[in-house]
Amino acid sequence: MKQIYLLLIIASALLCSCGPKTTETMAEADTCKVVFCADSAYHFIVRQCEFGPRVPGSTAHRQCGDWLMQRFRSLGLDVEEQVAPLTMWDGKTFQCRNIIARYTPQQADSTVAPVVFSAHWDSRPWADADPDESKHEEPVMAANDGASGVAVMLEMARQIKEVSPKRPVHFVCFDLEDYGSDEHDGSFALGAQYWAQHNATPYEWGILLDMVGGRGARFCYEGFSMRYASWLVARTWAAAETTGAAEFFPKKDGSFITDDHGPMNEAGIPTIDIIPYYDQAGIPSFGPTWHTTADTPENISKETLQAVGQTLFQLLHEHN
Repeated sequence: MKQIYLLLIIASALLCSCGPKTTETMAEADTCKVVFCADSAYHFIVRQCEFGPRVPGSTAHRQCGDWLMQRFRSLGLDVEEQVAPLTMWDGKTFQCRNIIARYTPQQADSTVAPVVFSAHWDSRPWADADPDESKHEEPVMAANDGASGVAVMLEMARQIKEVSPKRPVHFVCFDLEDYGSDEHDGSFALGAQYWAQHNATPYEWGILLDMVGGRGARFCYEGFSMRYASWLVARTWAAAETTGAAEFFPKKDGSFITDDHGPMNEAGIPTIDIIPYYDQAGIPSFGPTWHTTADTPENISKETLQAVGQTLFQLLHEHN
């Protein structure tokens, strides 16, 4: 999926749980009163996985793409797809299908640029990091590595009117992120590369959500995020602290990650990557289920989903 450079950087919701908050923390800041619903987000993960692995060119990929477009539309957003044939590192050509959903509030100021949240929705065709080598040619279900970020965006879209942002908020589901090879530079994030090359919207800032539902996930400062938008990192980690989710967003350095936010930043959109960094011995940096057949809904943490979703609601609330 992602290449990781091992160079550390320096410097409706009644059924939902509110997640980790403290009375003292809540009293100290203007907090978003809308509670992100992790149960609903989890349901959106399960629904994506019910189609099967969303491997490019597969029936599951086509059906899930259709469902994502229908689901965003049912939530009242304007939806379009960006389709183009793209050739992979191995010479195969697939129809890239980026899905773009736009929420524009009635009170939106036409002079205020929109913000964009993004995630990839495709599944890796090979579980090449599975501890069982006999499974390396099996596809990844991608409950966390793909579906979790999309699910958080779907739940944000479902509750966006309650959050009541005054600026437009766009959601982009990138295709063809996870077909890459570490041996071929530029082979990851092809959908994001295509989108960035053809985007005409002057976004103020963006946030990429990648693997935001794993158990034990901790989201550290990602290197390129700090390079291009350290101010947005600071705002986001402060929002996490306000909601009581500071445990999930430690103020410590992670690594430089090649991911979908790369093309966005190169296109002039200051974008950060909320992506886990596991620094425990014996666990891959992206977590124990990364690129394995164990990346299934059973290994998703609703607590992690809620921490991320509530942080993003708080960020929108504070910086409207």
